[in-house]
Amino acid sequence: MKLVWAMTGSGDRIREIVDTMKEVASKPDVQMTVLASKAAEQVLRWYRVWDDMQGAFGKLHVESNANTPFLAGPLQMGKYDLLVVAPLTSNSAAKMAVGIADTLVTNCFAQTLKGSTPVLLYPVDQHPGKMTTFGPKGERVELRARDIDLSNVDTLRTMRNVEIITSPAEIIERIESHSSLS
Repeated sequence: MKLVWAMTGSGDRIREIVDTMKEVASKPDVQMTVLASKAAEQVLRWYRVWDDMQGAFGKLHVESNANTPFLAGPLQMGKYDLLVVAPLTSNSAAKMAVGIADTLVTNCFAQTLKGSTPVLLYPVDQHPGKMTTFGPKGERVELRARDIDLSNVDTLRTMRNVEIITSPAEIIERIESHSSLS
């Protein structure tokens, strides 16, 4: 299975997401291309996991504009079996929900949906009420998703070939189910 794993700039559960990425990449039948938005690179460095990721995945593709590195075309044409976006910020989710494709991750998403490649999304703001997350030094932070963020995720749920993942652990299950379908 060939997949692109794209990351946007959220620190929520980032260490768990990186561990999940490593587990997926370690599977012998998986070829994973890792893509980080500019904001994701900044957050990964802030959480001190950037160097760990470079060691685990080799070259990390970092966005320089909405089409570089060029992954949108191959995704659209079915050169990959799956696009995973985790973590997905509320900003990128909002853009995706209304069709704005002005960053590399949102452009890859838009172009992928024009083809038949499935997409797994892990939006960090998808549950109502309070949530607890952790800052770069392990400090507890309590947040609450805005109604507009929840609405945007609901819109994404209705899109063809899009699955919303509710936890990093679920990503592995969904990738394995897509792998068995290939």
